[in-house]
Amino acid sequence: MSKLPTLALATLLGLAVTGPLYATPAGTGAPAGTQQSRSFEQWLTEFTRTARNAGIEGWALEQAFTGISADPSIIRADESQPEFTRPVWQYLEGALSSWRIARGKAVLAEHRRTLDLIEERYGVDRYTLVAIWGMESNYGQQMGDKNIIRSLATLAWHGRRAAFWEDQLMAALRILQNGDVSSRAMIGSWAGAMGQTQFMPTTYLEHAVDFDGNGKRDIWNSSADALASAANYLNNSGWQRGAGWGHEVRLPTLFDHALADGEQRKPLAEWLQLGVELDGAASLSAEQLQQEASIFLPAGYRGPAYLQLNNFRSILRYNNSTAYALAVGLLANGLQGEHFSLHRWPTEDLPLSRSERLELQQLLNDLGLATGTADGIIGVNTRKAIRGFQQLQDLPQDGYASKHLLERIRSAAAEARSKAPEPH
Repeated sequence: MSKLPTLALATLLGLAVTGPLYATPAGTGAPAGTQQSRSFEQWLTEFTRTARNAGIEGWALEQAFTGISADPSIIRADESQPEFTRPVWQYLEGALSSWRIARGKAVLAEHRRTLDLIEERYGVDRYTLVAIWGMESNYGQQMGDKNIIRSLATLAWHGRRAAFWEDQLMAALRILQNGDVSSRAMIGSWAGAMGQTQFMPTTYLEHAVDFDGNGKRDIWNSSADALASAANYLNNSGWQRGAGWGHEVRLPTLFDHALADGEQRKPLAEWLQLGVELDGAASLSAEQLQQEASIFLPAGYRGPAYLQLNNFRSILRYNNSTAYALAVGLLANGLQGEHFSLHRWPTEDLPLSRSERLELQQLLNDLGLATGTADGIIGVNTRKAIRGFQQLQDLPQDGYASKHLLERIRSAAAEARSKAPEPH
C-alpha cells in the first residue's frame, strides 16, 4: 500500500478532489530536503553509525550494506515530473480491466477459507481486500523487482525528503533484524513499497501480521499474511464492519456543487433531503441513513458523483489518492457483479498538463485568487481559488481544473490586463 503502486507510477503528480488523484505511498507526505553534498559512501558510513546507535545489530548491517551502491535508476525515478497526467477515467479503465475482475473472482474462490477467517477477525469484507490486492500487485504477480534496502539508501542519500527515507530505511533494517525476510528477498517498488500489498517499511512494522502461523510476517510469499495485513491496516484505520465504501449518486439540477468538495460531511439522510438520488435509498435502515458521508466529483460536475462513507476514508489512509480509493471501491463492486458507473465521463475535457497547471495557478494568483506558490499541484488552496473564480463567473463551483476552465481563466486574466492602468 503505502507505496507507489505499479499501476499508477506514471501518474504520480496528478491530484483530485480530496488529495492526490493517482496513487502515492500512504504516509509519504514528508517535506522536501536539500541535495546532499556527501558521497554515497560518506553518507552510508554516517547512517551505519546512526543505525548501530539505534540498536541495529552488526550482522544485519553487514547483510544489508555489504557491496551496496547508489542506484541511478532510483534517482531518475525520484526526479521524474511527468508533463502529462492520465484522465481519471483512463486510470479506472486500466484498474477495472476484464482480466483483473476475472482473476479477482478466481482469487476469491481460491482463497475462500482464508478470507472467511480474515473477515471474521478484522471485519473487512473480502471484496475490498481482494480489490486492494489486485490494485497493488495484480494479486501478487507484480510486486516490483527493486531491492528495498538499496532503493531506500539511494533515496535517503540523494537528499529529497532525506529524513523520511532514512526513517523508512531504519524500519527496513528492523524488519531484516526481526528475521521476517532476508535483505535479498526484500523486494518491491523503486520507492520502497514492499510485497503483495506494497507496504512501506514503517507501515509493515506497525500493521503486518503472521496470519499463517509460520513465525514470519511474510507479505512477499504468503497471500494469507498479505491479505490479513491489509485487513489489519484498514481495521486500524477505522474501517466499519459491513458499512461499505460509498455509492454513485445523481445530483439535482440546482445542486450547489460547492458542497461536493469531498470534505463537507452530512448524514446520508440530509443529502437525500437536498435532492441527492441514490438507488436503493428506500431500503436503507435508520442507522444507515445516519452514516456520515461526503460527495466528491472526480472529474468535475460534468462527470459522475460519488457519495463516500467512512470506509472510503480508511482506503485513503491506505493510499492517499481518491482515484485509487475509487478504483478499489468500484473493483470491489465489480467482483460482486455490480456495474461501475451510471454517468458518463467527460472524455472531451481532458485534465491539464503540468505546464498548464502551473499556468492556471499563476493566472489565478494574478487575478487575486491566491493559490500559494505555483507548483503544478492542484491542492486545497488551488481548488479553493478555482471555486472562487467559478463563483465570480457564475459557474458550477466544483473546483475541478480542466482545459475548459483554463480557457475561461485565460480570458478573464487577459481582460483584467487590458483594463489595468498604464504604468507612469
